[in-house]
Amino acid sequence: MQLLLFLLTLSSIGGLHVQAVEEEPTQIVHYQPEQVHLSFGEISASEIVVTWSTLSLPPNASSIVEYGLLQETGQDLASVPLSQRAEGQAIKFVDGGHKQATQYIHRVTLRELKLNSSYVYHCGSSFGWSVLFQFRTTPTAGSDWSPTLAIYGDMGNENAQSLARLQQETQLGMYDAILHVGDFAYDMSSKDARVGDEFMRQIESVAAYLPYMVVPGNHEEKYNFSNYRARFSMPGGTENMFYSFDLGPVHFIGISTEVYYFLNYGVKSLVFQYEWLKDDLARANLKENRLQRPWIVIYGHRPMYCSNENDNDCTHSETLTRVGWPFLHMFGLEDLLYEYGVDVAIWAHEHSYERLWPIYDYVVRNGSLGSPYENPRAPVHIVTGSAGCKEGREPFKGKIPEWSAFHSQDYGYTRLKAHNRTHLYFEQVSDDQQGAIIDQFWLIKSQHGSYAKL
Repeated sequence: MQLLLFLLTLSSIGGLHVQAVEEEPTQIVHYQPEQVHLSFGEISASEIVVTWSTLSLPPNASSIVEYGLLQETGQDLASVPLSQRAEGQAIKFVDGGHKQATQYIHRVTLRELKLNSSYVYHCGSSFGWSVLFQFRTTPTAGSDWSPTLAIYGDMGNENAQSLARLQQETQLGMYDAILHVGDFAYDMSSKDARVGDEFMRQIESVAAYLPYMVVPGNHEEKYNFSNYRARFSMPGGTENMFYSFDLGPVHFIGISTEVYYFLNYGVKSLVFQYEWLKDDLARANLKENRLQRPWIVIYGHRPMYCSNENDNDCTHSETLTRVGWPFLHMFGLEDLLYEYGVDVAIWAHEHSYERLWPIYDYVVRNGSLGSPYENPRAPVHIVTGSAGCKEGREPFKGKIPEWSAFHSQDYGYTRLKAHNRTHLYFEQVSDDQQGAIIDQFWLIKSQHGSYAKL
C-alpha cells in the first residue's frame, strides 16, 4: 500500500508517468452440448435424430454422435464401446428478442439401427461431449407389436406438474415415445429465449432417452414460430409443423392447428397442410396400408370440441379447425377425419382433461348403448392439456354437454397402449392424486375405414 501511494505521489508531481493498460476482454465459449433430445427419423423403425444446442460453435464446426450397442441389461453404460459414429450439421439460431440471443442447434441422424436393441450414445465434438444417454429401437419394423406412449400438452418451465413422474417412468422404460401436443415452456421466446433454454434442459431427462414428438401451439407463435421450428427435428421436412410416422399398428399424424388462427403469416401454410393431410390420409387408407396399420391417430393443439367455461374457439359450434374458414367453410378438418376414418383425435390447449363420446357434427355416434367405444361410427376426441403451466387450470361449464363422457381439472397426462390391430387402451394419470388412474377406456374396432361407408 505504501509503495502504491509513493508511485501515485510521483505521478502527481510529474516524476513518473503511469499508463493504464487495458485488459483484453475475456471471451466466454460454450461448446458443451445441452438440451439433448431425440425424435424419430424418416423411418421410425431404424432412424433416430439426435438434436442438441451449444451457445458457441466449436472451431471445427463438428456435430458428432458416437454410439454403440448395449449388450446386456444392467451393463454399465461407461463400459459400452462407442464404436459407431455419425456426423451432422449445426444451424445458427438467432432469437427475435431484443438481445438477439444466439445459439447453435446441432442435428445428427442415426441410420440403419438394429431392431429391438438398446444403444448408448453421447453427442458433441472434440471440444465437449454430453454425458452418456441410452435409447431403445422398436422391436420390429412391422406392426405386430404394442407401443406405449405418454401424451400431453401445455407443459411449461414453471409449474410443470407432470414432469417428475414422466422422468421416473421414462427411466423405468415405460414408454416408446412421447407426444407433446403444443405449448412449451410459456414461452420458449420469453426473456430472450432463456425460458426456452431452461425448458429444454428440464425435459432432457425424458427427451434424451426416447423420441419426443411435438406439434406447435399458440404459445409458440412469437417471431413466426421461430423457436419451435429451430429447436425440434420432426420428420417430413416441413419445419416440424406437420408430419406423420408409423409405430406398431398405428399411423400417427401431427398437425398445426395454428395455421387457422395466425393468418398474419399468410394462408399458404394452411392450404399446404390441408392438401398434405388429405394426401397422407389417402395413402394411409390404401388397402395394403390400412391392413398393416389399421389405426389412425391425429393430434394437434386446439380442440374441435370442449366443454370448458371460457371463450376459446372450441366452445363455439363453428370451431375453425372443425368447419374451416367462417362463412366459406373451406379447409375444415372434421369432414376429412370422418371421410378417411380417423380413429382418434387428440388435442390440448384447454388446461384440463376431457374424453368425448364418438362424435361427428355434434351428433354422438356410439357403437352401441352398452359398448359405446366398440365399432363407433365417428372419431373419438380426447383433450389432454393439463401437464402443468403457470396459467393454471381451466374450469368447466355448470351443465356439461351430452357429448362429453368424462372431464377433470386434475393436473396429469394420458397414456396410450396400442395392443393390436383391434384394441387401443387409454388411461388418464392424475398428478393431483399421486399417479392414480382417474379415467380409462378401450377403443375396439373390428373394421376400419371411412365412417360414411359403415
